[in-house]
Amino acid sequence: MLETLTEQRKDTRTELSWPVSVWVPKANRFFNGKSSNISKTGVFVKMPMTTPLGPGSVVELNFPRTSTLAEQKGQFARIKRGKVVRVDRDSTLEDACIGIGIVFE
Repeated sequence: MLETLTEQRKDTRTELSWPVSVWVPKANRFFNGKSSNISKTGVFVKMPMTTPLGPGSVVELNFPRTSTLAEQKGQFARIKRGKVVRVDRDSTLEDACIGIGIVFE
């Protein structure tokens, strides 16, 4: 069966590898990962394969700031809420990670 994928992104994505902590309410804890790309409306994060997330999960993302940026902005992290819209397990065997697509709320 041939499957056609339709591009659904509305905003330009910027490649950005940045540490991110994701609060998973179901597990009552943070999981640490790294962003791959980001836009105004969402982010794609690589997380450990043991992260208990699926489509529809609501999470809180904590993007830590450098000391210099924290001084400029007045806080040490940028916190966003979002909803998981995609879980990509294609590279799980290569790097023991899953890719999580999150839309900001």
